[in-house]
Amino acid sequence: MDKDVIKLLITEYQREVANISFVERPSDLEEVLNYVFVGLRRAGKSYLMFQQIDHLLREGHSKEEILYFNFEDDRLHSLNISDLDLIKVCYEEIFDCKPIFFLDEIQIVDGWEKFARRLADWGYRVYITGSNAKMLSSEIATTLGGRYMIQNVYPYSFVEYLMALGIDMGSKNAIYRFRAEIIKTFETYFRFGGLPELLRVDNKREWLSNLYQKVFFGDLISRYQIRNDFALRVLIRKLAESVKQPSSFTRLANVVSASGKKITTDTVIDYLGYLQESWLIFSLENFCSKLAEKESNKKYYFIDNGILNLFLFDPPTTLLENQVAVQLRRLYGKDVYFYQQGTEVDFYVPEKQLAVQVCYSLHDIETREREINALLQMSKRIEIKRMMIISKDEEETISEQGMNIDVVPVWKWLLEK
Repeated sequence: MDKDVIKLLITEYQREVANISFVERPSDLEEVLNYVFVGLRRAGKSYLMFQQIDHLLREGHSKEEILYFNFEDDRLHSLNISDLDLIKVCYEEIFDCKPIFFLDEIQIVDGWEKFARRLADWGYRVYITGSNAKMLSSEIATTLGGRYMIQNVYPYSFVEYLMALGIDMGSKNAIYRFRAEIIKTFETYFRFGGLPELLRVDNKREWLSNLYQKVFFGDLISRYQIRNDFALRVLIRKLAESVKQPSSFTRLANVVSASGKKITTDTVIDYLGYLQESWLIFSLENFCSKLAEKESNKKYYFIDNGILNLFLFDPPTTLLENQVAVQLRRLYGKDVYFYQQGTEVDFYVPEKQLAVQVCYSLHDIETREREINALLQMSKRIEIKRMMIISKDEEETISEQGMNIDVVPVWKWLLEK
């Protein structure tokens, strides 16, 4: 690789990244640590990197300290592992200061892991993004030997989505001042999800369909060399239809096999692992189950409502529960479960002693009694500080047996701090 080209790109990137506009997202990156940003395609990993650059510049770091490199640049088509060190050498020939590395889509260069490890060992601050097709969090933890922290990047939360559209949710009484606009905006967010680029797209369903095809063929079929792509398609569709129910490995294998393509339980286990590593889905365990059942009988949710909605014929109730699952996952990570022991409660967060039911509407008396009784029965077995029913539009407080149950519309719950 020609050194003059690399030097040109270093200075060009410095000018560009200092002026990129983005929506500020909550971030708790520690100054002394190195990070790898992982998440679904188009979830905003690069923009979180730009946000960190802006943060460092506002803190007093000079533009010259920023060594940003975009490895998807068509001028870098011939890069190899030796060129990575050449980037560092070229920088040092231009500037006297110690660089802070921002390496965007570095997985394109074979052997990048060795370079990343060496930078960390030598005390450089480094931020990395990469495609899920070649860079998975499970592999990063092994390959980089604990030298980097993994930062999960989710699609926009509803608050971020509103802020991106110019609705100032940080202002006083915003939920009352902009109530009508918030509720109207939520319907789009609810059905098409929170991937940042989608805000600028008119035909949202077509954009989501194209993204799904890239994930399917790039992050799944190509990476894992899957030959039975029909079985994988059926499995994904079945998971979408079964969002609200636990699904065992055996049951999923039987359903897929019944479609005409035989598939073993072991293959289902592998496919589910691939889907989770690619950030298409995530799973929740039953809080009450023994270890073997925790692993073999889980509930599966999609990381974004927009992608899930591609597979649904009657979406509202399924999207509602999926939306709640995604928000809980964003807030509490893996410390979220479902509860099934005699009675069933949709979500339980032990850290907060929070029990959550999801119900589209409580207007039907039988439905109302079922949802309330499930929470009350659970509270007799486990200490619970807060019980909630998250609905589509309804709001009230139910008092039963000395306990209060908050009924909250989903859009309002998503705005809770």
